[in-house]
Amino acid sequence: MSEHAGHAATPRDWARDALFLGQSFGAYLKGLVTPFNLIAAAILCVGVPVAIERFTEGLAATTNLSDDSPWGLWIGFDVLCGVALAAGGFVLASAVHLFGLRDYRPLVRPAILTGFLGYFFVVVGLCFDLGRPWRLPYPMFVSYGVTSVMFLVGWHVALYLTVQFLEFCPAVFEWLRWRTLRKWAAWLTIGATVFGVILSTLHQSALGALFLLAPGKVHPLWYTPYIPVLFFTSAVAAGISMVIFESMLSHRIFASRLGNHDPADMNRLILGLGKAGAVVLLTYFGLKWLALAHGQHWDLLTTPYGWWWLTEVFGFVLLPCLLYAMAVRNRRVGLVRAAGVLTVLGIVLNRLNVSLITYRWNAPERYFPNWREFVITITIVTVGLLTFRWIVNRMPVLHDHPEFGPAH
Repeated sequence: MSEHAGHAATPRDWARDALFLGQSFGAYLKGLVTPFNLIAAAILCVGVPVAIERFTEGLAATTNLSDDSPWGLWIGFDVLCGVALAAGGFVLASAVHLFGLRDYRPLVRPAILTGFLGYFFVVVGLCFDLGRPWRLPYPMFVSYGVTSVMFLVGWHVALYLTVQFLEFCPAVFEWLRWRTLRKWAAWLTIGATVFGVILSTLHQSALGALFLLAPGKVHPLWYTPYIPVLFFTSAVAAGISMVIFESMLSHRIFASRLGNHDPADMNRLILGLGKAGAVVLLTYFGLKWLALAHGQHWDLLTTPYGWWWLTEVFGFVLLPCLLYAMAVRNRRVGLVRAAGVLTVLGIVLNRLNVSLITYRWNAPERYFPNWREFVITITIVTVGLLTFRWIVNRMPVLHDHPEFGPAH
């Protein structure tokens, strides 16, 4: 007999409460007709056929990738941006479980869920980019290229995805009312967090290290031996800012799922994250200039790419840093959230600058994505949002389960 048998009289009752949000199946279907769902359905109607075309006709028929430009939008946005923006899971988990900042516990599960889904759909995006996606497990089980940075990244992403699933398991087991498994999953939390922090530190920086192999292709203003450190530091800033951004949306869209959280307490936490964001962004700003000084590329600042570099550094690093500091000083939560959005956009811009915009900057023919690449990227993001909403509406993510004590 399952552990939740005493809480649901029949499987039908459990399905109605846990899957159909306490409604009959007919009422649940009627409730799906919303503007967001209609837009998502339209995106999927276009995206699914294009995805099928990608796997049946190949990369040449659906992308503008070539031997000269083998990495495109799916790597630059789906993978590099996705991994950076998913860093909130290890940032919040380490703050709460390792550094004892227990006040931030209400933000941990949403951050872990965002991180887990972020990494999961990074793998999905990678499957679209690989010419032979069925060989994705080869570095784990067949061919061990231990001297390859890609081998390191592949193993770390696979292990960290597993770690984040384990960190989120207490919420799943509470939803299923499996008390014993929930107890064991909660017991593993500290160990999983430590392992996750180690893996995140390594693979966030290793993604930057991949571009150390292309000194003649990445523009000198973005190519630097410090790029692994820059990728890791900016990922921490991205993680903090994504938690701020995600909490802003969740507390508006999922207001009925918040439980008894005090808005004043949440505002205090957001201000605390803003203070951390200001410190990390100031560090990142200093490292960007240190990397520039190391390369002695001051003369390039007066070129068009130099103006673009300055726009990124001042407009999307220093400006949100100052906004964070100003918001914390004046206790303006709305300004913290605005700075969070600007920081997220800045990290996305940085990853696209390194991987797409300034990559092969002096080549006579530049890569520009095929429209199908944009469609598949938008489809992956849409499915990720639908998955996040489905889980939050059913599982104890934004609130504590009434039958269980807090696991995080």
